[in-house]
Amino acid sequence: MRLFQYCPYCATPLSDRLVEGKMRRSCPQCRFIQFPDPKVAVVALVHAGGRVLLVRRGVEPARGSWALPGGYLDAGELPHEALMREVKEEAGLAVTAGPLLEILPMAGTHAGLVMVYLASVAPGRDGRLPEPVGADDVDGAGWFTAAEIPRPVAFASTELMLQRWEAGHFG
Repeated sequence: MRLFQYCPYCATPLSDRLVEGKMRRSCPQCRFIQFPDPKVAVVALVHAGGRVLLVRRGVEPARGSWALPGGYLDAGELPHEALMREVKEEAGLAVTAGPLLEILPMAGTHAGLVMVYLASVAPGRDGRLPEPVGADDVDGAGWFTAAEIPRPVAFASTELMLQRWEAGHFG
């Protein structure tokens, strides 16, 4: 996590001081305190017909690797709304958000949480799964059987949830 060097309100150089038992970047001039709030992301485990939906990342981190579709919550957005928005943006599919499966720590440069939800997609009129199309910050999307999953995947959270899916934990 990147910490401010200068106060965002008065541009005074920040210093470290003890606030509520923790060292925090703070402004000696206007008393601003930087609280490193966590990022919150949502991820969808969408499975149907013995296949799971994955997207290939078109941006860093893990560009070119496959992951469950998802992304960050926007301010004022509820997790299930963000989940449906992200799957639509990344894979072009309208999904229904199901139950929360897991809350995991976010790995990498951002301190935060990953909320993993089960999600469902309605089959097309012909009874087949709708074809996903990679867009936004992904450059590919597809349905995979357990044997077809391209490994290694992008994130530890994706690997954990895929292992649970492969073990039959989600029906």
